[in-house]
Amino acid sequence: MITSVSNEKIKFARGLARKHARIAAGQFLLEGTRLIQEATGAGFIPALVLYERAAFDTDARLRALVVALQKQTRQVYEVNATVMRALAETETPQGIAAVFPTPSLPPPSPAPRVLILDRIRDPGNLGTILRTAWAANVDSVLLAPETADAFNPKVVRAAMGAHFHVPITAASWQAIARRVETMPRVYLADAAGEIIYTRADWSPPVALMISNEAEGASDEARRLATATISIPMSGTAESLNAAIAAGILLFEQVRV
Repeated sequence: MITSVSNEKIKFARGLARKHARIAAGQFLLEGTRLIQEATGAGFIPALVLYERAAFDTDARLRALVVALQKQTRQVYEVNATVMRALAETETPQGIAAVFPTPSLPPPSPAPRVLILDRIRDPGNLGTILRTAWAANVDSVLLAPETADAFNPKVVRAAMGAHFHVPITAASWQAIARRVETMPRVYLADAAGEIIYTRADWSPPVALMISNEAEGASDEARRLATATISIPMSGTAESLNAAIAAGILLFEQVRV
């Protein structure tokens, strides 16, 4: 059993909370039975698994997961409660954490439905949008400059496994422009948009850009857009939360 937070394996796993460490290692940390099951179900094999005995003894689902992971890797270790609390980003640790390789899923070429996120800085919003993109069967998500890191622990938790199913790429505006240059429609969501979203042509290929609700769209996003679309609101709120707007618009694509 690992009982010290100074253990090299624990120090490495904890260090993955930092972006530069994740990039250098090409790995990130997952917490909880559900997320780890999602990763392994998608074919990813953990490099390191850490679990707490109390959870192993009381949670049949976690216990079955640990037994399955022991068949995939020899790097499975029991830790005490102090170490698990040090690893966890959540207030109530779920009793298991694992280090996985950073997914790099290739998008289809061409990608018929592309989502571009413009300066979505809040990790919870970004994770929620990624989860929604997965549910709406988006082919590719492009993260424009100044958007939160997709593998920030808060993003990963909110995305609930989307990282293992949706191609997610951080890209420059030049690279984004190249990806959508042949698309006839690149819509920018905007509270003052010229087209009401229910009247837009959502037939693929189509790209949708969602921007930071506080600052609005960047100049680069506005230059790239072929049209702006709006969501009518009957209340007096100035704008919708970015994740809510993304959900409405992405599922309008699904509906049509």
